[in-house]
Amino acid sequence: MTSEPAANKPSDVRATAPDNYWKVFEDKWTSLLTYRYLGREWGSLDNNVAEGHFMKLRHDMRNASGGIMAAPLCVASPECGGFNDNVVVPNPLIASMQILDPARDVKRLMILPDNVHTGRRLGFSRALIVDADNPERVIAISTGVGLSLGDVPEGYQKIDNPPLDVVDSPDLPPLHRVFGAERISHGVWQLPLLTDEMASPDAALHIGPQHIVLETASTELAQALSSSSLQIIDWYVMFVNRGKVGPFVTQGEAFSGSDGRIGTRMNLIDVGDNHRVVSTCAATFSPIHS
Repeated sequence: MTSEPAANKPSDVRATAPDNYWKVFEDKWTSLLTYRYLGREWGSLDNNVAEGHFMKLRHDMRNASGGIMAAPLCVASPECGGFNDNVVVPNPLIASMQILDPARDVKRLMILPDNVHTGRRLGFSRALIVDADNPERVIAISTGVGLSLGDVPEGYQKIDNPPLDVVDSPDLPPLHRVFGAERISHGVWQLPLLTDEMASPDAALHIGPQHIVLETASTELAQALSSSSLQIIDWYVMFVNRGKVGPFVTQGEAFSGSDGRIGTRMNLIDVGDNHRVVSTCAATFSPIHS
């Protein structure tokens, strides 16, 4: 597999001179497909949004039965251990999501973060994801670990993100199609070569497409073992290595459990970087009883 020409590879913001750092960061942040398409609002980083942390739910963020998918929840609440882009270059290591409510009638999520401990290099965080219109209604519990890749220059200014032009509709394409994931065979899905819109500011495959392709492949494997519609209830991802080249291919298996539950485990492989494992996940699906 030949890799993309070096001139076309995303650049690492950490190599930018301090006086130009935030301009380069803004260009990378606003071109990143994850937040631009899914519409997460982060009051501490984004300009012209309400204080707090929110994300609207759309049809393409739901499974076939109308229940919430895990990937949008992980984008809404990316566990970075309390490390934010305006202070350090953050790198999530572990994301864990326990889904309590399929949120079929929820219109907007609110994230209530709680940084358990933020050290010099490692941070540990958790959050409640609730219905923004009824904060007593808990949709999911999120926990995770993040790593600081280094400090950033002072002078961060909140960023004007491009307006979200996605109109909610039952006809929206599935998220895996928007993010370029293609089905190779049963349970095997592939993301293309790394581009700027799929890369985090430090030039690695962003968590958004990773969650999306891993969940897509996991769901296909799980559903093949069940005659019932399934709702994901537990989602756990470890980000093992930086995805640097691509294409990125899933590799996984599914297991039948008791009470109709299905478990999956999945790796995401960077084919262009010596088949290195980029991330690994485990999921539990529960049957939906009418």
